[in-house]
Amino acid sequence: MMGPRLPAATAPSQPKSNRRPEPSGTGRRLTIWYGVLIFILAIFIARLFYLQVIRHDYYRAQALADQLKEYTIEAERGVIKAKSGSGQVPLVLNEKLYTLYADPVFIKNARDSADKVAAVMGAKADDYEKLIKTPKTRYVVLERRLSEDQRKKIEELKLPGVGTQPQNYRTYPQGNLAAQVLGFVNNDGEGAYGVEQALDETLKGVPGKLKAITDAEGVPLAASRDNVQIDPRTGKDIVLSLDLGMQKQLEAILKQGLDSSKSASGGALIMEAGNGAIRAMANFPTYDPASYFKNTDAQVFNNALVSSPLEVGSIMKVLTIPAALDQGVVKPDTSYSDPNHWNLDGHEITNIEEIGGPGTRSITDILNRSINTGAVWLLMQMGGQTGQVTDIARERWHDYMVNRYRLGQPTGIEQGYEAEGSIPEPKKGYALQLTYANTSFGQAMTATPLQMAAALAAILNGGTYYRPTLVDSIVDASGKVQIQKPEALRSGVVSPQVGQELKSMMEYAVAHHSFKKPFPANFSVGGKTGTAQIANPSGGYYDDRFNGTYVGFVGGDKVQYVIAVRVNEPKVGKYAGSGAAQPIFGDLAHMLINDFNVIPRSR
Repeated sequence: MMGPRLPAATAPSQPKSNRRPEPSGTGRRLTIWYGVLIFILAIFIARLFYLQVIRHDYYRAQALADQLKEYTIEAERGVIKAKSGSGQVPLVLNEKLYTLYADPVFIKNARDSADKVAAVMGAKADDYEKLIKTPKTRYVVLERRLSEDQRKKIEELKLPGVGTQPQNYRTYPQGNLAAQVLGFVNNDGEGAYGVEQALDETLKGVPGKLKAITDAEGVPLAASRDNVQIDPRTGKDIVLSLDLGMQKQLEAILKQGLDSSKSASGGALIMEAGNGAIRAMANFPTYDPASYFKNTDAQVFNNALVSSPLEVGSIMKVLTIPAALDQGVVKPDTSYSDPNHWNLDGHEITNIEEIGGPGTRSITDILNRSINTGAVWLLMQMGGQTGQVTDIARERWHDYMVNRYRLGQPTGIEQGYEAEGSIPEPKKGYALQLTYANTSFGQAMTATPLQMAAALAAILNGGTYYRPTLVDSIVDASGKVQIQKPEALRSGVVSPQVGQELKSMMEYAVAHHSFKKPFPANFSVGGKTGTAQIANPSGGYYDDRFNGTYVGFVGGDKVQYVIAVRVNEPKVGKYAGSGAAQPIFGDLAHMLINDFNVIPRSR
């Protein structure tokens, strides 16, 4: 018999665990990548926050700097006018024209572009093609001074890399009148030569500026709060002291006179004796300032009356005589024994044959007969010793030439370049007696016709040296007028009495020299010729090359106008002053008397 059944044995139970099953290898890798992504995203968000919030202003400024371009707005240049009666006439105006340019980088077919441009411009396509194919820069100028009509036709072609740029150009309503006085404006917009250069700062104004946000192609956006515009300030207008009618007649008379004497070149000026104002001034040959770039010789741009000093010859006697009179060493009626030669420093100074040899001469004879030895004698008297040009004589004469007559230094006239001329030092150098003796009749020194005219005016107006000027007034954009007042640089150059004495001597000289027609008796006309041999750079002087000069005046009881004439290498023999310069002076004097209200004598 079986006993009771026992329950089946079971394994002891295990305690329960909270640990998760370990992930597989793939799960572990995913976890790592998720962590990395979250970390990167956190960095990105932090960086974005840094850039957009913390560094927002900085990067906005950087973006603006890339998009914000600065453009210069050209200022309109002031115009230049001349006086005409009670009014004014423009000599130089502005005209908006265009420059045609090419950027070769954007031109795929140079020949095709050149052909199309040439068809509009009426020029040779070969020239344009050469410029495009051989550029020195990416900005290649093909033409200047395009009209509005030409600009439109070029723009209609829509040629890649070809465009136009507006630019103000100078125009000249009176053609080449007073060209060397005026000067011109070069392609960089700068005044060159003449008044344009001397008064460039006054004329050019102040350029404006435009700071503008641009699009992707660099075109300014019309509306942006970041745009800044500073408007340009227009330059000031210049009203010259030149009289239009007088200038025209002077140029015609000068041209005719130079042609008649077959002169290489020459010039003439008319100055008011009482204030230094230049009423007319011209040189030949001249040029057209509207096409100045066609000239290959830059010398034609110079105003030789102020920029080219020369040995002035015997017109210097109109300065030597009043110096001796003012020193009191002679009087107008003084007579002396002229030896017709002086020997100084081993060299001989003589006169031309027409003087007639030794004899008793007067101070008026020295001027009228142009006695070189007489001028030297006057210089000797200034030192108190006949036969010697002493230290005292040289120092006194140097004082008159440099300090009173203001030779050897610029006058300050409003021209781009002015020469100083040269006056020898009284105690430096060699052969000083000979050198200073020569200066008394216009050799061994140089001066410009303007310097001589200004010095003579100072003597004849009673003793006041006025700075020569070409400016009557300056007018700003609002119409405010600034009158140019006469600038007296020195008074007491010589005494008024000496001025009257020289005036009488110069009148006598004109009365005893031949002119084409006599001057009216109720007007005062005086003058002096000068002829100087041209210096040879190798030393000495040419025997057959001469310059002629003339200085004189027109007026009544008072001298009203001073005239200076220069004639270079005329074909009239060795008397260039009387043969070539004097006829021009005579015609100018008659012109002034007939047409420009010269006040006659009161009795």
